[in-house]
Amino acid sequence: MSFSEVREYAVGDDIRSIDWNVTARSNTPHVKVFEEERELTVMLLVDVSKSSLFGTLGRSKREVITEIGAVLSFAATTNNDKVGVIFFSDKVERFIPPKKGRSHILRIIRELIALEPKGKGGTRISVALEYLNNVLKKKTITFILSDLISAPYEAPLQLAARRHDVVGIQVFDKADRDLPKAGLLQVIDAETGAVRWIDSSDKRVQIEYGRAFEGMRQYGIQAFRKAGAGLMNIRTDQDYVKALQVFFKGR
Repeated sequence: MSFSEVREYAVGDDIRSIDWNVTARSNTPHVKVFEEERELTVMLLVDVSKSSLFGTLGRSKREVITEIGAVLSFAATTNNDKVGVIFFSDKVERFIPPKKGRSHILRIIRELIALEPKGKGGTRISVALEYLNNVLKKKTITFILSDLISAPYEAPLQLAARRHDVVGIQVFDKADRDLPKAGLLQVIDAETGAVRWIDSSDKRVQIEYGRAFEGMRQYGIQAFRKAGAGLMNIRTDQDYVKALQVFFKGR
């Protein structure tokens, strides 16, 4: 609760809230009025691993994650809230402590656009969540911006969700789920660097590819549900503004 104003005493007011200094000066009883402190702290956990650079529909996952991060940051500062960021790959790349102000938000935007990860390329959401749990004890609204190609992270997610209001935003590309039919291809796993040849037109290969994505998606759904955290999915060619509006109206 924070102090708002002083006004004349009205029948039913708590006598413990009387401002005796103002009352003595005016010879009329006055009380202090308090209002609930509305300031919030917003934390963004931003995936900058190599898999986020993938995209086949005009924009990469990293570009969409950057735009969503910028939208959430500007929304928070408009509401006079603090914003902080944890950038992560297979390790915590950078931590920007929560602060207010337009210059602080512009710094976050610059980092969202320009930060180059030093990690080996993998995605470890658990590392970012453990860091969040260690450095921020006060409750925050935490957004995890990632393609969620990472497991396991169930235990640190549950711990974070007990302390913070956690929302996962999974950003994925259509080709993450549906393998394009392009014949024999040499492909590289962005997370591990492994190289192999595949027949992308083979029905069995397409089925296994889709199953791998669905398995990771189902793990995310169950992990977030078990933790009591929110989860939404945004494809790189979707209007993420509408998706965000629908999700938060539902909350």
